[in-house]
Amino acid sequence: MTHPPRSIEAIRARLASVGQEHLLRFWDQLTPDRQSNLVSELERIDTSGLPRLIERYVHAKPEFALPERLSPAPYYPLDVNSTRKPWDRQQFRSLGEQALRRGKVACFTVAGGQGTRLGFNGPKGCFPAGAVTGKSLFAIFAEGIAGAERRYGQPVPWYIMTSPLNHDDTVEYFQRSYHFGLDPANIMFFPQGVMPSFDMTTGRILLAEPWQPATNPDGHGGSFKALWVSGAVADMKRRGIEHLSYFQVDNPMVRVIDPVFIGLHVGAADSSAEMSSKMLPKASPAEKVGVFCVGNGRTMIIEYSDLPSTLAEQRLDDGSLRFNAGSPAIHMVGVSFIEKLNSDPAFELPFHRAEKKVSFIDDSGDRVNPEKPNAVKLERFVFDALPFCKASIVMETSRDDEFAPIKNASGDDSAQSSARLQTRRAAAWFEQVGVRVPRRSDGEPDCTLEISPLTAWGPEDLRGLDLPSVIEPGAKLAI
Repeated sequence: MTHPPRSIEAIRARLASVGQEHLLRFWDQLTPDRQSNLVSELERIDTSGLPRLIERYVHAKPEFALPERLSPAPYYPLDVNSTRKPWDRQQFRSLGEQALRRGKVACFTVAGGQGTRLGFNGPKGCFPAGAVTGKSLFAIFAEGIAGAERRYGQPVPWYIMTSPLNHDDTVEYFQRSYHFGLDPANIMFFPQGVMPSFDMTTGRILLAEPWQPATNPDGHGGSFKALWVSGAVADMKRRGIEHLSYFQVDNPMVRVIDPVFIGLHVGAADSSAEMSSKMLPKASPAEKVGVFCVGNGRTMIIEYSDLPSTLAEQRLDDGSLRFNAGSPAIHMVGVSFIEKLNSDPAFELPFHRAEKKVSFIDDSGDRVNPEKPNAVKLERFVFDALPFCKASIVMETSRDDEFAPIKNASGDDSAQSSARLQTRRAAAWFEQVGVRVPRRSDGEPDCTLEISPLTAWGPEDLRGLDLPSVIEPGAKLAI
């Protein structure tokens, strides 16, 4: 496919008007296929907005301004009888189950990452995560969705945001796995957007290859735009979906469908049903998680690096942290809220600036591999949508119940630590129904356990099942 000189000159003029004409420097040396690739890449770049972006985020370094009179965000506590905020869990469970039986809820997984940090060659969602079975993250989530469909008699559509890097591999993996028994008509894949990578000094977009601008994923906050431009929101509206259960791909213990959380989101008096969140009590003041706060009358998440230590270390009379509500990146999001974010410029999410080392092609056509950061990458964060809500609620969940992320090859937040946490939760559930679990001197289970979300969502679902009365030391058991 060749491009008429007139159209190339129009592109050249458009680039020149914003100081980016160098992106066509090697045009005459490219094959027709690579020319076509370059044109496609350039057409995806919003050149009209480049000068403002470069001035604001590349030539300048926006500083975070902490809101005045910042306070901890209120939340629905795990202990429903807490004096902090007593509430009726069963009431909201019923509301959530009503929404599920009416087919109003879908799942949304942010799955653009690769397993590189885990020593795994492929999409992170394909990584083996089951403590005993080695089921992939995607397989575990699929079982949670299948379990919800079985319980409530309605499809739970699944929207999966990939990245340009792993999209084809992800789709192929689902096809090879027969979509884990789910109806493929109810699964939609789409890649997230990308942003150009800018030279830190000049603001020029870097060239990754003579025929390809350097780009980077636009962050999990770009998911709202990706849901819109991909047609996913239109698909939801056609199906009558009103709310999304949002979770990231690296946590095998997440409750992909939580009726109580759904019920709070749709029915709590202090919720706008636009965007709701789960929280975990912070393990320490320095834990690297965002913190739920209230500033300027709005619920928001302050990044751990932006929360002054004088606030992060404050404690209440009982010794607990005052700013204790850490974010595990689990949300409910209203479909109408996604529409609002995409249709009104007043609700545009900010970008966050990061300085990185980016390999590039210089003006002579030579590759440069910088030894220090040379580029600015821009991305959006999903939690920056919270202040745009009319009202947003937060619900406490338990680390032992719902948080075993796999982010690292070893140590904390690794497959090994996740398996221990999966085992710990399963052991607690077994013991609540009378199964004897062997424990070591430190109290940890002396076995490896895995409970599929198809089998149980909690210990109450284990009653009446054919379970062993005793688990032997060193045993590996999956049900």
